[in-house]
Amino acid sequence: MNTGTALVDSRQGDPPGSPDEREDVRRATAGDVQAFERLYRSHAARVHSLARRMLGADLADEVTQDVFVRAWSKLDSFRGDAAFGTWLHRVAINLVLGKRKELGRRRARFVGDGEAVLEHESRGRERPTLRLELEAALDRLPDGARQVFVLHDVEGYKHREIAELLGVTSGTSKAQLHRARMILRRHVSR
Repeated sequence: MNTGTALVDSRQGDPPGSPDEREDVRRATAGDVQAFERLYRSHAARVHSLARRMLGADLADEVTQDVFVRAWSKLDSFRGDAAFGTWLHRVAINLVLGKRKELGRRRARFVGDGEAVLEHESRGRERPTLRLELEAALDRLPDGARQVFVLHDVEGYKHREIAELLGVTSGTSKAQLHRARMILRRHVSR
């Protein structure tokens, strides 16, 4: 399912960042709050988008803030082997997954009848634009299917990596991706 041209695997072939960004990282590591604010402005939208897609709109602001608090406290662990955005993305993924565990969503997230929820939500309302409809459908996917869809189709992770992140098998990841795509296809094609 092609969900747009903006869905690029930003983890592969990352340069170590622009000279300005590297300088901001260096200054922020030394305690320069303004340099960290520039890093925040450069990366907040991507972190927020990830949090919204993985956890829902109601937690996205809080989790985005938590990611940057964590990044500030762990900035001295950034080695500069890859771009700051790549390191920050990993911090965000780890925090999002931790938040899901904190909310009590474990293996049960891979069961449930998401189709019934989408059926109910799609009846009796006007069809919004395709993008809004897709976003709404994504928000209503069962947790496991949504996580795998976002990690695979949006963020570009491989099934092996997803399995490690979520503590499941690659087969479960593949099954959840297939499930998510089928649910989305039925919901959006109405």
